[in-house]
Amino acid sequence: MNAELLHWWLSPLALGLLGLCVGSFLNVLIYRLPVMLERQWKRDACEMLELPLPEEGAPFNLAVPRSRCPHCGHTIRWHENLPVLGWLRLGGRCAQCKARISIRYPLVELLTGVLFGAVAWKLGPQPSALLWCGVMAVLVALAFIDWDTTLLPDDLTLPLLWAGLVAAALGWNLPLGTALWGAVAGYLVLWAVYWLFKLTTGKEGMGFGDFKLLAAIGAWLGWSMLLPVLIIASVLGTVVGLGMKATGQLREDRYVPFGPFLAGAGIAVFLIGPSTVSAWLGWY
Repeated sequence: MNAELLHWWLSPLALGLLGLCVGSFLNVLIYRLPVMLERQWKRDACEMLELPLPEEGAPFNLAVPRSRCPHCGHTIRWHENLPVLGWLRLGGRCAQCKARISIRYPLVELLTGVLFGAVAWKLGPQPSALLWCGVMAVLVALAFIDWDTTLLPDDLTLPLLWAGLVAAALGWNLPLGTALWGAVAGYLVLWAVYWLFKLTTGKEGMGFGDFKLLAAIGAWLGWSMLLPVLIIASVLGTVVGLGMKATGQLREDRYVPFGPFLAGAGIAVFLIGPSTVSAWLGWY
């Protein structure tokens, strides 16, 4: 592949279009992965308790069945499933029953497309842009899954963590020592906060998935960026939580998941740039 062609495929426009398509897949992943995990947990529990296994029913995974309208069961045709354009063409309604289709679907696609384009703009036409586009996609998926279910699946957090360490070992991102200690510190800092809160109040303030997510972010950004990530995430989480409580959207004994704000803060620190963030904090 010549340099001009490589420059095009790794341009903000090309990666932005790729991001729209990846965002369409993320919509499937965000909905189906928690359902798949819940079914697997039920099967595992039945096996451990020696109970009859639940009926399998039709196959359900990331590939099958084809996307359908949840109201009437209409199978979404390929042209109706085009990122953003399909939703706009249908006017945000099912082609069959005219039920509303959530605007979140095109928003996830647009968000992913914008992030992919931003990565290309920041890093330029180099292969590492594809690596970071993958990181953006996983963080978007984790943010929405956690918001919907308060679950941060190991199926996403652990591959993200290991990919960060492997990328460092291969010399594609940070020095290996920086990535390793970023992962260690990311896990331990929230682990310590978790136990301090639990010993003080007798309650659990966050889940173990948050530890793993911050460890993964540390593996990609390094230990020095953990404090900015935590500050940004905490501020955003507090503002959103107070806003939801003031408007009655947050019921008593409910909490706002921390994962979406960790993911958002990790994305923000990368796009702003660790050197710029360090300068803001006076570390240079």
